[in-house]
Amino acid sequence: MYEFHGDKRRYFDMTYRVTVGHIIPFLQQSWTFPANMKVLEIGCGEAGVLKAFTELGYDCTGIELEESRLEFAREFMKEELDRGVVQFLNKDIYDVVPEVDLGSKFDLIILKDVIEHIPNQGKFMPQLHRFLKPGGKVFFAFPPWQMPYGGHQQVLPQKWASKTPYYHLLPGALYPMALKMLGVQSNGIKTMEEIRSTGISIERFLRVCKASKFGVSAKKFYLFNPIYEYKFGIKPRTQWSVLASIPILRNFLTMGVYYLTESQE
Repeated sequence: MYEFHGDKRRYFDMTYRVTVGHIIPFLQQSWTFPANMKVLEIGCGEAGVLKAFTELGYDCTGIELEESRLEFAREFMKEELDRGVVQFLNKDIYDVVPEVDLGSKFDLIILKDVIEHIPNQGKFMPQLHRFLKPGGKVFFAFPPWQMPYGGHQQVLPQKWASKTPYYHLLPGALYPMALKMLGVQSNGIKTMEEIRSTGISIERFLRVCKASKFGVSAKKFYLFNPIYEYKFGIKPRTQWSVLASIPILRNFLTMGVYYLTESQE
């Protein structure tokens, strides 16, 4: 397992730097931030993304199911919590009533490396309308399932299991068999199988968006995901436009996508 997966402070710093250097510029290329913008991140983790938005003067809210991750968020964002510019909620999104639990609706909702972990995305995505102000936007960043490490195998502690690409695409029982052969324990196999059950392709994402009444305002495809610069020292590189336009094939060679969407309700 790469050591940064266990170093929460470093991971916080990496997500903060990616947000400052790539996510915010991507958003601002096609959208003028509203004055007094309110930002919600679903699956905020340690809150490195929100740190970047609080520095711009925006009020931020983070929702996270794992209380252990929010403990780090509260530690890393103590000053912002004391100033009242950020709040955190440990609650299932389906149980949240925005006006009651959060005090408002939002101009921008962020899901960075989250949608690919959510079961039944077709049920989940329509929920986002409940949290949006009129004219609000939703930003998604995710790795397409078929890309070399779309199975998130890089988080595994076993050397070859974490560094071997594409084997998460093995069908049926062949995938857990391969994991076992590479030394992955039963709990790790279970986690990888759960990720396989929720992994999402670009085409499926677009179908779910359309069915959930969200339209695409802007998009960007990366051959090398921006966070790889801080993880591996690999400079970000956008995907070749011709390849990015070819459905299915682009999933295998695109290591990260950004989408800005808006409600069509």
